[in-house]
Amino acid sequence: MNKQHIPVLCDEVLDFLKPQPDGVYVDGTVGLGGHSYAILKASAPNGHVIGIDLDPDALAIAKENLNAFKDRCCLINGNFAEIPVLLKEHSIYAVDGLLLDLGVSSLQLDTPHRGFSFNHTGPLDMRMDTGHPLDTDQEIALTAMQVVNDCSMDTLVDIFKRYGEERFARRIAARILKARQQTPITTTTHFAEIVKSAVPQKTSKIHPATRVFQALRIHVNRELENLEVGLDAAISLLKPGGRLCVIAFHSLEDRIVKRRFQMCARACICPPKIPVCICEHEPSLQILTKRPIVPDTSAVQHNPRARSAKLRVARKL
Repeated sequence: MNKQHIPVLCDEVLDFLKPQPDGVYVDGTVGLGGHSYAILKASAPNGHVIGIDLDPDALAIAKENLNAFKDRCCLINGNFAEIPVLLKEHSIYAVDGLLLDLGVSSLQLDTPHRGFSFNHTGPLDMRMDTGHPLDTDQEIALTAMQVVNDCSMDTLVDIFKRYGEERFARRIAARILKARQQTPITTTTHFAEIVKSAVPQKTSKIHPATRVFQALRIHVNRELENLEVGLDAAISLLKPGGRLCVIAFHSLEDRIVKRRFQMCARACICPPKIPVCICEHEPSLQILTKRPIVPDTSAVQHNPRARSAKLRVARKL
């Protein structure tokens, strides 16, 4: 790897994915290419990886990092929720393994002009797909700045509660409306100060704006909706015996993955009140992780942002 990058739970992903020399694998959130690099090494000499990412900046770095494997690696700018369409364009209809490493990347957090972090002053943007034209008629193109300055109080409260599980959502939304009447809220640090001023002191060990920033990012990028669609797409693309690895970083994502795996692993999905099964549902997955795999102490020391990671794995039946 040319750029410094520590892929989360990389050894664990390889242990479950079991890359083979003739396998075809998809890294649905390729980022800087850390996991893809490891999969390509483990699947030598002929294993192939298709790397997908919404972020064109990340893809440019991944291209450099994976240059040694360019004959066995194809990088695509796109949304993993559209995996079947993206792969069909390359005449790929089934794969041996698939990885989704969810959430925001270190590159995005550490780049001020992307607007993901309150630790740096930058425009309140938060779009992962910065190549998409701004158009208020298209929901996926909205920036966090537009949401904060244009949405109603009830909408803001819903976003903060639903995606951030923020207990002071209404107080924060009220403070936002008051602040934006005086001047538009345009920067990350200005917004973080507004949120901080609405939250009682010493109510949490984390920064008061953490959950609100998370909620805005999830809303702007439609992350949970994309995850639900992407999981179904990934399961449908797996060959029998193929593995699906998903790394989640907060409870909302992990809950969706856990429930989808459980649903696909059940032999019956009839409502509990029905005495006899009538659904004719057949399980499509075998869950390989009874409990999520989490980083050990050493991994967290080397990469503190890995501390909340949870890996769940299932095998296609």
